Amino acid sequence: MEKFDEHRKRDTGEKPRSRCRRSRAKKRKRRKRKSRRSQRKRRPLPRLEETPEEIPEETKEEEVEAEEAPQAPAEEAPEEEELEIVEEKFYDLNLNRIWNAPREKRTPRAVRFLREFVSNRMKTTEVSISEEANSMLWQRGISKPPRRIRIRVVKDKEGKVIVFPGEGK
Repeated sequence: MEKFDEHRKRDTGEKPRSRCRRSRAKKRKRRKRKSRRSQRKRRPLPRLEETPEEIPEETKEEEVEAEEAPQAPAEEAPEEEELEIVEEKFYDLNLNRIWNAPREKRTPRAVRFLREFVSNRMKTTEVSISEEANSMLWQRGISKPPRRIRIRVVKDKEGKVIVFPGEGK
């Protein structure tokens, strides 16, 4: 085999091939990945630095009027959005088993575990996690979810289940 490669190199000027097809395919994939990375263009971040001098006075007055108008209906909105609670339960969840997962998958796994646990207990598939409960799980980042959490689970008339953080921990 080596003799064949030497003749080929001499005749065609090519580099000798590697013996294993798989390694050749891997090298090809690596080359493609590298070329894709170099082709990506990095977009500059938008600047949010606006000075008050740039905004004309007329628009400022319109903004003030616009801010005052929605405040009155906003007070009525929470009364309409109030849930008709059919069932409410409190649970203490031990998330220690999630720490066996790889570091970068722990908190996403905790979120999935929470959804699955609640859907099994409340006998439904429509489970939504409130922003407070979600921020409680993600507070320390992707690699360090809490060891234990206390949650309040609420089921409404339509069968939707919402997870809120419980009192205490």
